[in-house]
Amino acid sequence: MRYFVLSTLLSIATLSISSLSLAGPLTYEGAAGPAKGKQIVLIASDHEYKSEESLPMLGRILAKHYGATCTVLFGVDPQTGFIRPGNSNIPGTEALKTADLLVIFTRFQNLPPEQMQPIVDYLDRGGPVVGLRTATHGFKIPQDSPFAKYDYQYKGEEFKGGFGRQILGETWVGHYGPNHKSSTRLDIVPDKAGHPILRGVKDMSAEIGAYNAYPIEGSEVLAMAQPLAGMEPTSPSDETKTPMPGAWVRNYKSASGRSGRVFTSTYGASGDLVNEGFRRMLVNACLWTMGLEDAIKPDNDISLVGPFRPTWHGGAKRAKDIKPEELAGWDSPILPDEKK
Repeated sequence: MRYFVLSTLLSIATLSISSLSLAGPLTYEGAAGPAKGKQIVLIASDHEYKSEESLPMLGRILAKHYGATCTVLFGVDPQTGFIRPGNSNIPGTEALKTADLLVIFTRFQNLPPEQMQPIVDYLDRGGPVVGLRTATHGFKIPQDSPFAKYDYQYKGEEFKGGFGRQILGETWVGHYGPNHKSSTRLDIVPDKAGHPILRGVKDMSAEIGAYNAYPIEGSEVLAMAQPLAGMEPTSPSDETKTPMPGAWVRNYKSASGRSGRVFTSTYGASGDLVNEGFRRMLVNACLWTMGLEDAIKPDNDISLVGPFRPTWHGGAKRAKDIKPEELAGWDSPILPDEKK
């Protein structure tokens, strides 16, 4: 009887440990490559552009082809653990304590202090940042919060425009043309063609519409965004719209005095990663921000890893209730089919 009780308790403990493991962050472990030993944290929680599809794929690419350890964090339902895009609940940000790069694609987040503080600590030490699309307005924080200055419309002169403007180089300004009705071509700025981030990059397009963007002084614009009169890469240019900055780099000065490298693009929706030119620029940017520009080759492997089913544009339907662990490994679909 005593043996039976002991065995039962051991089984329950094992199940509990297993459950805790499944509830942990989604991590892709690279084996070899120029980013071996680097830890990248990718934070996905926006309401519209499917960062929960973009960032797991980017994490897989950086792990599989470049050897990095990539941890992907999501906005999740605290009760069920299901991915809920845009939820201001992103467990696991403590991984930033030892991170070498933060890739952020959030929108209007107001995180609890225990989740926001690791982000602040990371920025205070000058960690490099890659920010995509809605990360320019990645935080919407009340004025009475100790983190108020990270709000996208913060008015204080010491951090005007919040995280978006002061770290990424721009906050939310507005759409530039009709979203969901126009896509965008990204053209390399001719005199920036020699920048390491642009090695091997050509024929860039994004299936999402343009943003207004006027990057802060000191930013170096690498690509201009030309709105198109249609939703396909072959659509003609919208002649009523002149090009707008669509990708740039800059450095920010941290509280520690250290300077952090930044790459920002107002694109990065899940379908944008299908475009090889944009995907290469994004992968190159991750390497560059970490100081690995010597490893950027024009023919580096940037192939997709595993099934990729971006759903921002088109008729594909994905499962509604998905947990991060369902995206583990190289071969699980991003994201699973709608459950019947």
